[in-house]
Amino acid sequence: MKIEAKTLEEAYTIAAKKLNCSVAELNAKIIQHPSKGIFGLFSKPAIIEVDEMIEREIEDVIEEIKEGLERLFKKSCFKMDTIEVKKYDNETIFIKLDGEDAALLIGKEGFRYNALNYMIYHYINQKYGFKVRLEIAEFLKKQEEMLRNYLEPFIEKVKQRGFGKTRPFDGILSFLALEILREAFPEKYVAIREKNGEKYVIVGDRHGNDSSNSNT
Repeated sequence: MKIEAKTLEEAYTIAAKKLNCSVAELNAKIIQHPSKGIFGLFSKPAIIEVDEMIEREIEDVIEEIKEGLERLFKKSCFKMDTIEVKKYDNETIFIKLDGEDAALLIGKEGFRYNALNYMIYHYINQKYGFKVRLEIAEFLKKQEEMLRNYLEPFIEKVKQRGFGKTRPFDGILSFLALEILREAFPEKYVAIREKNGEKYVIVGDRHGNDSSNSNT
């Protein structure tokens, strides 16, 4: 996990708060020292990279999240037989839900999935500092497969032009598109942009050239 702040002290404090630990317990390395620049220009923030938690603490977090989800669905009207929680990578918790009411929990065009994903993601991210990858039945897997196929022509155009902008995506699709395009273009600048309430992904070089004002 990377943390940016005006000073190193502030970056360490933010990291400790996100991980619910003391600054002394952080395993962090400095990526960039802060710089004030000249006359307010060319200033740089402090950037540190922090290991999320030691393995024992990750296991504690996983168990706590699983217990919380089990309590939640015991009180809900949705029957879930499978509640799986595990580490996906150093920044992400994977959650899989499945059961008799999986289709109902996903909802028409995934609207309930998006709402649940939003709530779970923000709760876990605020409390533990982790991102979340939520799977209900095979909804996420199918969405990712569909999106990979859809983005193939876009990826080819970006390879030719050097930059591009996707169409707007709803819900989880914008984040899946971000993952797929960062995987396809690790050397480029890939980010989500939002305009008039719509989210899309831009791809450009790392010197400021992107597709923000063009359509692909």
